[in-house]
Amino acid sequence: MKDVNELVQTVFSGLFPLAIEEVADEGERIVVRARTPRDAAVCPVCGAPSERVHGYQQRTVADVPVDGRRVVVRVRVRRLLCPTQGCCHTFREQVPGVLERYQRRTARLARQVKAVVQELAGRAGSRLLAMLAVSLSRHTALRTLLRIPLLAGRAPRVIGVDDFALRRRHRYATVIIDAETHERIDVLPGRTADTLEAWLREHPGIEIVCRDGSATYAEAIRRALPDAVQVGDRWHFWKNLREAALSEVKAHSNCWATVLDAPISDGPRAQTTLERWHQVHGLLDQGVGLLECARRLQLALNTVKRYARADPARADAPRS
Repeated sequence: MKDVNELVQTVFSGLFPLAIEEVADEGERIVVRARTPRDAAVCPVCGAPSERVHGYQQRTVADVPVDGRRVVVRVRVRRLLCPTQGCCHTFREQVPGVLERYQRRTARLARQVKAVVQELAGRAGSRLLAMLAVSLSRHTALRTLLRIPLLAGRAPRVIGVDDFALRRRHRYATVIIDAETHERIDVLPGRTADTLEAWLREHPGIEIVCRDGSATYAEAIRRALPDAVQVGDRWHFWKNLREAALSEVKAHSNCWATVLDAPISDGPRAQTTLERWHQVHGLLDQGVGLLECARRLQLALNTVKRYARADPARADAPRS
């Protein structure tokens, strides 16, 4: 029995300092019955400690799932009477870090819910929590998200700046992130130089700005932070390299065509190419069109066109 108690204390260690009295398996859920410690509680009105019990009440809250099943905690809490003369106030004791006032989830479950809705918000957050055996509607997920306090303003040293479309070709915005922690700092309306310049002047401690190739952002950074170092971000470098390579290949398409038209010496591939050339020209001599040739021979239309243009003396030039 001692081992069982130790296991219960280990699994539900996040409920400390509640005193766990019973753990019941009810199939789809696990019910934990507990009580608050018998220590003195502080009156929320005058701050005086009290141990005078006025009565008992039961709170039912949800806790983090165990073994893919919901956990319900039923806690017997005391309603205490304030001993201060003239206060005459009764209050229900709270357990900071475990049970918060007016909440129907334990503090540790509330932290997990906040982490999910902060990343996925409404419907997506609700679906993921349902897979984790936490019942939460999309409306409650949004309300939980709106109750999360915003981070206090900080002065980043390295930032990343880029634009994104709110409505493509109509509305754009500028996102600013902390390049060291990868956290979003702010979102600015529009993507003009004046908007970014005004924001940068309010944050003079920035030393490095990572941006795309936009001349608009470059000018705003030069005007607001003339001593800041501007660097290009890796994604845009790879994108520009890919576009430059593709443009170079297209510019030398005639050279590639000459190489592809070089004859193949011999071998099975050359024999196959020659047979296809005769098949294509045999159909063309019968008055069959290029598209019909491609359909009958199960070749691409451009491949058939190359065979049709090939010199009979170099019938092995085209390649499928």
